[in-house]
Amino acid sequence: QVQLVESGGGLVQPGGSLRLSCAVPEFAKYFGIGWFRQAPGKEREGVACINNFDGSRYYEDFVQGRFTISADIPKNTVYLQMSDLKPEDTAVYHCATAGGPRCPPQITVMEYRDWGQGAQVTVYS
Repeated sequence: QVQLVESGGGLVQPGGSLRLSCAVPEFAKYFGIGWFRQAPGKEREGVACINNFDGSRYYEDFVQGRFTISADIPKNTVYLQMSDLKPEDTAVYHCATAGGPRCPPQITVMEYRDWGQGAQVTVYS
């Protein structure tokens, strides 16, 4: 089973920044890649998606310009740059492939596969 690998999580104070990385297998380097998060006791929710073949990017409304998804295709890596972090951003962050070259119309769990184990992000006062 193919899995993506997340890294870069950690502890940060409110207003701080973190950059998450997602290592993508060679066969999926031109796929749509999505970031999701799951807070304790809550369902996994979509955060952002990037179409690696054309660079199009999509975000959920709650991101509100604080997060940026990007890709370094030669390095087979997708990033999620997070700034102005809030306690409610605390969650395990996962990346996954869209199974094809384009992000689905909605960033929903059922449209993605090849999930990574996740990276813990904790925002504390």
